[in-house]
Amino acid sequence: MPTDTAAFTMPAAAHVGRVALRVNSLDRVVPFYRDVVGLDVSRDGDRATLTAGDDPLVVLAEEPDAPARPSDAAGLFHLAVRVPTREALGDALVRVDAASASLTGASDHLVSEAIYLRDPEENGVEIYRDRPRDDWTATDDGGVEMDTLALDLDGVRETAAGDDLPPETDIGHVHLEVTDLAAARAFYVDSLGLNVRTESYRGALFVAAGDYHHHVGLNTWNGRTNPVGEHRGVEWFEFVVPESAIDDLRDALVERGYAPDYADGPLTVADPDGIEVRLRSAT
Repeated sequence: MPTDTAAFTMPAAAHVGRVALRVNSLDRVVPFYRDVVGLDVSRDGDRATLTAGDDPLVVLAEEPDAPARPSDAAGLFHLAVRVPTREALGDALVRVDAASASLTGASDHLVSEAIYLRDPEENGVEIYRDRPRDDWTATDDGGVEMDTLALDLDGVRETAAGDDLPPETDIGHVHLEVTDLAAARAFYVDSLGLNVRTESYRGALFVAAGDYHHHVGLNTWNGRTNPVGEHRGVEWFEFVVPESAIDDLRDALVERGYAPDYADGPLTVADPDGIEVRLRSAT
């Protein structure tokens, strides 16, 4: 379901990079990402970088005075850590069990299998593995079929091999709570040039570069009415974009009335709810 109104089409090679969260306490949050999710940790003062292999995936910025996210504020629904195999998902589930952490959900989405948790400051975290693309079902409108079915937790658990988090692990997608789905669509589809992959969930939209099931999920399920602020939660996330497309993307954003900051570092632009999106050139 590619858009026919975008001045720019996001290349299929683009993908989500790092996600940055504002937290009150690194000491409280870091053990969750290290011991439950399985990421490696590098701390430098009031910042922690969480990695898999050599790739940074999550940046935690400690701001002890940042207030809790208001119940009406847009922001993060969850960040999604993608592991490469079902065995790695089984290992993640074993870590969850060992830490006596509570799942908030466990779903078979047809294209993927996923478990859901919350970190100690209530940020949503998904850990998932994709099914092979040959097993995905295309819809008549060019999208992909997705559903939310019960996950066979025992079957996933039985695949565990007792291994550490694989270095191929990455951030597969981010899922955001927005105040207006039409405005979010105008930004992510018509301006960033992502493709609509499914609209089968009421009050939600799933978009991606190329034919991935989704790089960004957008929903209005909890009735958020105000933009993101200087509270705990998502600070920014990034798309990694082929270098050859960066100039065209910048021009398309300017043409649609945005003023991306690109003087130093990645292109930076805010979505309609004030969530900062960094558009970093692939190296």
